[in-house]
Amino acid sequence: QCNLQGLWRNELGSNMTILALNTAGTFSGSYHTAVAATNKQILMSPLQGAQQHPGPKRHPTFGFTVQWQFSDSTTAFVGQCFVDHRGKETLETTWLLREEVPSHRDTWKATR
Repeated sequence: QCNLQGLWRNELGSNMTILALNTAGTFSGSYHTAVAATNKQILMSPLQGAQQHPGPKRHPTFGFTVQWQFSDSTTAFVGQCFVDHRGKETLETTWLLREEVPSHRDTWKATR
């Protein structure tokens, strides 16, 4: 069964720590990205999320948001946890990042 709690590292060198899930499946943690479109210093940023209860196939879905501490943006991630035949856990995720823009007219360029 997949366990989201712990330290996760992606292929780009970003690190995410997920603390213990509560009985409702919600969790918190932190994210330190290795990739950013800014000249500012990259800071550890808090995350909040929720996991669906694992089904009979034991590959739960989850989602979380990261409130970036070094930019005026927020990212929402959704994904699923997989376990291979050797017991290795892998998170497959997709994300959307929304940055603050000065006006409604600029909203077209605010989401990546």
